[in-house]
Amino acid sequence: MPTPSMEDYIEQIYNLIEEKGYARVSDIAEALGVHPSSVTKMVQKLDKDEYLVYEKYRGLILTPKGKKIGKRLVYRHELLEQFMRIIGVEEDIIYNDVEGIEHHLSWNAIDRIGDLVQYFEEDSKRSEELKTVQKRNETDPV
Repeated sequence: MPTPSMEDYIEQIYNLIEEKGYARVSDIAEALGVHPSSVTKMVQKLDKDEYLVYEKYRGLILTPKGKKIGKRLVYRHELLEQFMRIIGVEEDIIYNDVEGIEHHLSWNAIDRIGDLVQYFEEDSKRSEELKTVQKRNETDPV
């Protein structure tokens, strides 16, 4: 099982490959805000753990195992962002909130959040009712 740090790298590598068709050490470093040497060390570890295949100076590719996990990590991140929007979290803080919690939730919790997102999306009245409750709570002192 990958660590939270490994998950961040796998997720970013997956995103870069989806967007650009490739992921270079420099691209990963820029996206994650870390030094290329740190990326190289992590990429070597991910290679050893069979999440990707890394050839020095040639680049890297995700293994089927890496692709599967990458796809699931991207899904988790996008789902949590979607959930935050539904519950009314301010847009400018959603990304940081998701980054702060995504590694601390079980996959069971993620699945339940998925159910809740689906519940709200199936009937827009539910979202409106939630907004009514939120407005009432903002104006009623505790």
